[in-house]
Amino acid sequence: MKSCQIVGADGIDALAFNERDVPAPRAGEVLVRVRASSLNYRDLSTVESPAGRGFPYPRIPNSDGAGEVVEIGDGVTRFKVGDRVCGIFFQGWIDGDITPELMQNALGGGLDGMLCEYRVLHQDGLVSTPAHLSDEQASTLPCAALTAWNSLVERGGVTAGDTVLLLGTGGVSVIALQLCQLLGVRAIVTSSSDDKLERARSLGAWQTINYRQHAQWEQQVMDMTDGRGVDHTVEVGGAGTLAQSISATRVAGSIGLIGVLTGGQIDPMPILRKSLRLQGIYVGSRRMFEDMNRAIEAHQLIPVIEHSYAFEDARQAYHDLRAAAHFGKLVITL
Repeated sequence: MKSCQIVGADGIDALAFNERDVPAPRAGEVLVRVRASSLNYRDLSTVESPAGRGFPYPRIPNSDGAGEVVEIGDGVTRFKVGDRVCGIFFQGWIDGDITPELMQNALGGGLDGMLCEYRVLHQDGLVSTPAHLSDEQASTLPCAALTAWNSLVERGGVTAGDTVLLLGTGGVSVIALQLCQLLGVRAIVTSSSDDKLERARSLGAWQTINYRQHAQWEQQVMDMTDGRGVDHTVEVGGAGTLAQSISATRVAGSIGLIGVLTGGQIDPMPILRKSLRLQGIYVGSRRMFEDMNRAIEAHQLIPVIEHSYAFEDARQAYHDLRAAAHFGKLVITL
């Protein structure tokens, strides 16, 4: 089978394309023919800086993958041959709180990822694909979409009529915008690109802000919300944008801290003064994934894919992710 592998610490252009034997499922396991694998910033950082993560080489990258079941091991009851499935990010995290032990079982990190033609996973580490989605569309769900769902629904507790702030137009923020429409929530979207903001409005964004034109964009948010602030912020920037996100979030509101794209330090005092809930979001459990998929299927939500790449062009996909010119998701097909 074809596989893409991290074989050293030399970055994107050192990714190797190798042939490996097709694995056989053991008891309780499922062999998946992977049809598509989407990219996340976490995958890019793993490829560019693998040494600090401490996993052995070679390592297959990418947490996200979708395809169909082609063989099952003894005792498998959750799936049958022909079923369409997605892998879950943390293998073994079914429900409840994440644990240090479960955090070692991330696809494309502690475990081999999904950028290969065939992948054996335990039956408990898979969910059914929403019937209306293609494999390419479904491959965008395991990390970015579930992270957005966890932030908005599980931790943020947003309900119809609430207002949410979304930073940027990458994979998490765009699917979060779509989920806001599903939930009846008003979304304010920031970007440095007017073209991307126009696309965000076409997806239902309530308000948009070009942060290059409005460096103090938190004040824009406060003006849009009549001085109250948003109920919840999906914070993908990190320390460099967190202070402004805190200012833009209402008293007793919540912030889902997801990204670390910007450097800097943060003063905790405004969090205290505003009684904010600042929650780290690291993807989500299988139960959350299944809840999200039911909502996606009920509302026929279609994830936004900017571009799809052939397997042989995987390196270019990573370079394009680094360039950050995309809107939504980038996907590699197999």
